[in-house]
Amino acid sequence: MQEAEQLSTTTTEIDTVEILVSRYPQLRKYTKELLATFAFQATKANEPLLKALTLLNDLNEAGRRNIPKLAPTAFVTGKWEEHVFAEEGIDRHAYELCALSELRSGLRSGDIWIAGSRQHKALEDYLLSDTAWQQYKQAGTTEVNIPADFPTYLAERKEELHRQLTTVEQLLKEEKLPDVRLVKGELVITPLVKAVPDEVDALTRQAYDLLPRIKLPDLLLEVDTWAPFSKHFTHLQTGDPPKDRTALFAALLADAINLGLTKMAEACAGMTFNRLAWVVDWHVRDETYTKALAEIINYHHRVPFAAYWGDGTTSSSDGQRDTRGRKTRGHRTSQSALWDGTRRDLLHAPIRSVWSLSGESDQFDRP
Repeated sequence: MQEAEQLSTTTTEIDTVEILVSRYPQLRKYTKELLATFAFQATKANEPLLKALTLLNDLNEAGRRNIPKLAPTAFVTGKWEEHVFAEEGIDRHAYELCALSELRSGLRSGDIWIAGSRQHKALEDYLLSDTAWQQYKQAGTTEVNIPADFPTYLAERKEELHRQLTTVEQLLKEEKLPDVRLVKGELVITPLVKAVPDEVDALTRQAYDLLPRIKLPDLLLEVDTWAPFSKHFTHLQTGDPPKDRTALFAALLADAINLGLTKMAEACAGMTFNRLAWVVDWHVRDETYTKALAEIINYHHRVPFAAYWGDGTTSSSDGQRDTRGRKTRGHRTSQSALWDGTRRDLLHAPIRSVWSLSGESDQFDRP
């Protein structure tokens, strides 16, 4: 209890990896059985981690302690490196705990799954099996409004494309295509006419001139008096609201403008990196962000002026698909849609991927 109290109140940077490695004997009581009981599977990018888990299990069964020099280490990154790679070789305790830490992250993200598990299973297991799909096809109950046969589907798409292009070509010849014409063999599209009158620009400047010129930290403090969102950034251990609101707002601002804690500490008089890092470690989490945003959005929804934009029940939303099991994060596609307040299931991709939704309500709120 004394050590836990010290960790929760200290403002100095804590080496959590070192603390974890020092607890290896306690963790060892069940990690050996964990690796021997479950059969882990993973995407291609996580194969080095699977090989490391298999190696650890083999060492356990053989009663050997030392990690071979050629053991897979591609998953060892960040703070783990200085603990795993020692002068005399690979540290067994740090190596095993690093592998288990990455295993936990992989299970949470879905990049790693367990054979026979109901909770941690492969994405394909959530979809229809090929046997069930064939049964639905034979019964004619697939509820898919396109041909299930790919050559037939492709032929229909080609025919539809040819028909549409023929229509466009004919309209161009007759100069009946709105705002589109051919000039010397090149397609010219008439620019959109400005829908906002010029007088609106002058009114916009007048409206901005009525707003006070204040600093962003002062704005956060003032908004917090209207909608007390800071109370939701509770302490991870005690659940208490933050006592150092100045450091909290500085950390939130650093995150919002992508400045980073180091530069934010340099830009703020009397602020230090350790002070900001302590607040982030203990108070800033995904769930606290969600609750704080909900506090602000609920307040904004009650402001009478917001009703002029909409009633808050619709939004313009965007779905992003992150392909899983790749070494890069550049493989994405987007799909825009109008959201009527109900969640849409977008997990229908034939490859391993995860959809995430974001949007802006008709009152210009971003949850």
